[in-house]
Amino acid sequence: METLSESIDRKNILGLKIDVDTYVGMKRGVPRLLSILAQFGIPATFYLSMGPDASGRAILQLIKNPRFFKKMLRTNAGRLYGMKTALYGTLLPSPMIALSFPGLVEQIISAGHEVEFHAWDHRRWQDELYTRSSEWIEDWFEKGIKGYRRLVKKEPSSFGAPAWLIDDRVLEIAGKYPFHYLSCTRAKEPFIHEISGLMEIPSDLPCFEEIGVHQGVSKILQILKDGGMHVLPVHAEAEGGIWDKYFIELCEKVRSMDFQILPLSKIRTLLDPKALPVRKYRMELLPGRSSPCAV
Repeated sequence: METLSESIDRKNILGLKIDVDTYVGMKRGVPRLLSILAQFGIPATFYLSMGPDASGRAILQLIKNPRFFKKMLRTNAGRLYGMKTALYGTLLPSPMIALSFPGLVEQIISAGHEVEFHAWDHRRWQDELYTRSSEWIEDWFEKGIKGYRRLVKKEPSSFGAPAWLIDDRVLEIAGKYPFHYLSCTRAKEPFIHEISGLMEIPSDLPCFEEIGVHQGVSKILQILKDGGMHVLPVHAEAEGGIWDKYFIELCEKVRSMDFQILPLSKIRTLLDPKALPVRKYRMELLPGRSSPCAV
């Protein structure tokens, strides 16, 4: 009798992890992505930022981090996010992201997709996590999950850290919640976190903003040709915005391949926790990123 891992190895499985980081991503990107996914009959797992959009504070990164400045130029951030987004949290007040759109959250769920917890304040997590106290992290989780419960009417099954940024304290605090799995890293295969004991379903494929849209589709397809289990990170602001035609092209090509596209919770049910390796993450600067990710 074949083992579960042998059965999985014979299948080509793809999960779409869609991160929603900003107000404009929620307002414009999510409806566009829902339309595209419906067109191809593709399910996805949406990781939503619940609280304030403080994207304007990223201006501090333009000064401190030359890689971030280059990324903004390379991805055409002005068109990607819009002028208002660049002012939220500084000259303009921070609007709530998912909490501003309860009807849209219901629409995601009614369309057959999953909604999971991504963030309370996405921008401050990216900029300030390492300088903040454990109490700040705990409060961040409490605010975000309270918002999630208000919108989704249940506990979140998963947490996907903003910008794949974590530390030991984050994993310890995440372990106190009834998460079934995490999706906080960039790695080649699922594993068990050494600190929390939680299963990790990582994003292994590159995203458009890292490899460029013009060659991005072909690079992703080249990886998929070898088969196996994969998770593609998608951003509502990008693939649901000015890069939507490239995402459509990718969906068309993947649909013609021998891949079963599943939400991440379904992928989790195919994995035997006892058969997965136990690993400790490390931080690494990946090609196309402006700051280190957990890998």
